Amino acid sequence: MRGAGVPGFALDPNAAQERALRSHCGAARAAYNWAIAWVTASWWQRKAEESYGIPAAHLTEWRPWSLPALRKAFNAAKHTDPRFAAWWQDNSKEAYCTGLANASAAFDNYAKSKNGRRRGKRMGAPRFKSKRKARPACRFTTGTIRVDLDGRHVALPRLGTLRTHEPTGKLLARVQAGTARILSATVRQIRGRWFVSLQAEVKRDLERVARPNVAVGIDLGVKSLAVMADSTGEIREVANPRHLDGALKRLRRASRTVSRRQGPDRRTGRKPSRRWEKANATRNKVHHRVANLRADALRKLTTAVAGEYGTVVVEDLNVAGMLRSRRLARRIADAGFGEIRRRLAYKTQRNGCRLVAADRWYPSSKTCSGCGAVKAKLPLHVRTYQCDDCHLVIDRDDNAARNLAALAAAAVTGTGVAGDQDTPKRVSKPRGADRKTRTTRRSRTAQAGRAGGATLPHRRQTETRDRPQTEPLTGW
Repeated sequence: MRGAGVPGFALDPNAAQERALRSHCGAARAAYNWAIAWVTASWWQRKAEESYGIPAAHLTEWRPWSLPALRKAFNAAKHTDPRFAAWWQDNSKEAYCTGLANASAAFDNYAKSKNGRRRGKRMGAPRFKSKRKARPACRFTTGTIRVDLDGRHVALPRLGTLRTHEPTGKLLARVQAGTARILSATVRQIRGRWFVSLQAEVKRDLERVARPNVAVGIDLGVKSLAVMADSTGEIREVANPRHLDGALKRLRRASRTVSRRQGPDRRTGRKPSRRWEKANATRNKVHHRVANLRADALRKLTTAVAGEYGTVVVEDLNVAGMLRSRRLARRIADAGFGEIRRRLAYKTQRNGCRLVAADRWYPSSKTCSGCGAVKAKLPLHVRTYQCDDCHLVIDRDDNAARNLAALAAAAVTGTGVAGDQDTPKRVSKPRGADRKTRTTRRSRTAQAGRAGGATLPHRRQTETRDRPQTEPLTGW
């Protein structure tokens, strides 16, 4: 038995059930904010006492942020606190436990990050969740959580039986056969609709891929969403659906209608009109449809790749840096490069295949897939790769995909040259094209003969053509 995340089911709640869902999610957010305020109050109190010169032994004690401690303190305060006393009984205890558990995890991550025991970006202290920006969500871990026998309803504590938009027959069959056991349920609102995600413990056999001995390299792009070249020499191209481009006309029209209505104003406290809310809902439907179409296309693409090849090689793209380009940001965001990498990461584990991520500075487009020579420069507008050594002429994306596929063998043999699967071979790499680009800054010190301290570039920096190289460059 192993844990597996079951896809969420869309819900069709009635008016009363939707009010209950919003109340539970609001209770989770309120409990989270209470826990943040309760713990940080002791921090500020100690800081104030230290400014008064009070000894450390007599300072206010630190308030713990473990989940049992937060539960005990919240249960004692909810009867008298005016923020909860009047309505805390209207929701399940799981709603408040959701907020307290999230607050405890937030403090743990902050403490580990501050002490250097957590990887990734440095995390700040937990902050309050805004009612306007926070995504409504609530998790149920105890109580009645089941899928009804009709295959179209789910039962949750205090919320009762909720109708699902799509059938739950596959999960119901596993539960009845004894190969799945539901552990928890999470309800959340995404893109204007309510969803329930059921976490289940599933007994699942390892799904073997169709071609376990074949490796594929995937080159992502804007012109074509993906160009896949496998180790057998086959090259396939997946067209970019460009869902957002197809909906821009409707989106402009809907946004123009919204701008002509009386919308909300937080500065003056003005509330939106009914016509504005209706127009805004129409505009949101366009955004939601584009997001759903994109997610469906990426889901089908990654499932097909993970179920066919034994080794998948992808690029380690700096998507956040690519989005800073004003000309390509919209198309890159519409393609979903990061989502493809994320989905392949867990789908390849499920199918027992290997996922290889190429180095971020590996020149897959500049390297010749035939002889391994590396070009010094290859502008983005040049769509055909022409090698000056072996005279290979190939499409730019096809060449990059073939180089990525060759990295699958290089990761096993230990050689770092694309196309070299047996023995290392000396190839042309002018100007260290396979290395990280060095950032250069203009000198601020004024020098004789140049206004403002500007200096002429070095001759090597102005070189644009390919040249043979017999020894590796040491100055770059």
